[in-house]
Amino acid sequence: MRNITTLNDVHQQFAEYFEVPVLKPYAYLLSKKLSEGHICLDLDAISEEQENLPGFYQITENGPAPLTAIPLVGKNGNDTQPFVLFQNRLYLQRYYRYETSFLQHINDFLAAEKALLPGRTALLEQQQELIRQLFPAGNSLRDGDDPADWQLAAAITGVLNNFTIITGGPGTGKTTTVAKLLAILYATDPALKVALAAPTGKAAARMAESLRNTTIPVDPAIAEKFQELSPSTIHRLLKSIKNSPYFRYNKKNPLTYDVVIIDECSMIDVALFAKLLDAIHPQTRLILLGDKDQLASVEAGSLFGDLCQAQEKLNMFSEERLQLINRFISDDNRKIPAAQAQTKSRHPLFEHLVELRRSHRFTGHTGIGKFSKALIRNDQPAIYSFFAAGADEQVVIDQSCDVALFHKFITGYESFINEPDTRAALRKLNDQRVLVAVREGAQGLYAINRDIEKYLHDHGKIRITADFYENRPIILTRNYYEHGLFNGDTGIIRQDENGVLMAWFEDSNGELKGVLPGYLTLAETAFAMTIHKSQGSEFGQVLVVLPDAADVPILTRELLYTAVSRARNKVYVQGTAEVILAAAERFVARASGIAARFLAQAADVKTGN
Repeated sequence: MRNITTLNDVHQQFAEYFEVPVLKPYAYLLSKKLSEGHICLDLDAISEEQENLPGFYQITENGPAPLTAIPLVGKNGNDTQPFVLFQNRLYLQRYYRYETSFLQHINDFLAAEKALLPGRTALLEQQQELIRQLFPAGNSLRDGDDPADWQLAAAITGVLNNFTIITGGPGTGKTTTVAKLLAILYATDPALKVALAAPTGKAAARMAESLRNTTIPVDPAIAEKFQELSPSTIHRLLKSIKNSPYFRYNKKNPLTYDVVIIDECSMIDVALFAKLLDAIHPQTRLILLGDKDQLASVEAGSLFGDLCQAQEKLNMFSEERLQLINRFISDDNRKIPAAQAQTKSRHPLFEHLVELRRSHRFTGHTGIGKFSKALIRNDQPAIYSFFAAGADEQVVIDQSCDVALFHKFITGYESFINEPDTRAALRKLNDQRVLVAVREGAQGLYAINRDIEKYLHDHGKIRITADFYENRPIILTRNYYEHGLFNGDTGIIRQDENGVLMAWFEDSNGELKGVLPGYLTLAETAFAMTIHKSQGSEFGQVLVVLPDAADVPILTRELLYTAVSRARNKVYVQGTAEVILAAAERFVARASGIAARFLAQAADVKTGN
């Protein structure tokens, strides 16, 4: 065995821990895959991985055969070996158990709802007047809009099912759909206990604000219910145990809610997703919201995307379900077309996945909507159309990376700096943000934040006298459970009424929370933030600063799509055509067994196994 103390490659250190020579290259690749966000190593594609191996590791045979006789490799999750070989995929035991637990919980939801469907259908029929009031006829359409009322279809699906996935891009009305869905549920049971959560405090706060400010036509008693809702982070919902990866709510001590709604699900990694589902009883309605095209979680797993891609087509229903949905739609052009009906599918997620296809914020033919759609589809001619100067009012591509444009944009931070009210300043901070793809280098997070600080300092807007200075915006990079603050929360450093510098945050209820900065040992300046950290946030306008090299692996279509879609009104992109087009060609495909295992279930049902 090599002396691992001399090794600099962490994946090699992991591989060298195991004595079996045949296992070492697989252990190396699996460790590398996990660091890249994959859950497992796909052995069917092992030949493509050879180039990622150091020269002293060799795999001489494709497929699982070399691993089948190794005692350290188990064949199912009941074994205690560190590795699991399942369906031609190699897992670490822990990640196999997370994936298996996640799938089993979903199957438990699906099984539990079957007996409830007739009663829920009858309750829906009783609420026909309310449903038509919530989804009125005559909504205006823009050219090219899908006229079908997918929001109504999603709401009906959420009322009927114990497990529902609602996906859609920015502005498609995911939160509005949830508000209408809850209005129907509250009308049938005013005592319903509802939990709402998101991976970050910012995403939870956005959901809370949207629900409280909803203008949907409902009874005052139901409107009051919306005001009482208190969205939280997932960690807060499950009650984190300090200095522990476990939660107070778990399989043995489940949450006591009737409905659990989770937003921004693309941000949730496999470990947290498994623990979340552990804590939810299968008789509960679980509704998952997110954008399937957004970046996956920073940690391993892209489970929300895997679920959305598990079926070949979204928005497919049985003829019976389609007829039920259309009974609540008064005008023919909004009805779900017959083409969305199919013979009863055996796929477990059939009738549980709805995609909202009409953006109420952007048109798909101009501006941010068109550009984000072009990026995620790698529509290079459409992307090219934005490169000409003045091509679009909402999207500005600055290939020369003009310093004057950069300075003009960051001067906008004066708005929050000059605002005396701290709560208002926190909200004005979100009027704009600089987003970066990487941390290191001239276009990286650290350099860009230093550039912004220097410019604002030199122009008398801020005075940098210490690490924590007046009006420094910060973002937390770890959880501070003792203060009720979490990774990704953003705040501002300001003096309190006694002249003491405090870090101020706004919680999901809109209340200010002040913490002494000295307690926040892991916080970064947030004039600029990484695109990953921006998930779950929205800004009035965004400046995206891209690296000057096109061969940066992290630059993908999902990354650019996420960055561009953070902007409500305008987005500036500083990057060359070469970099933008290369990013649009590169996509994230994280390995997992989610889709394959659901397909295997469908095949088992078909054959009667």
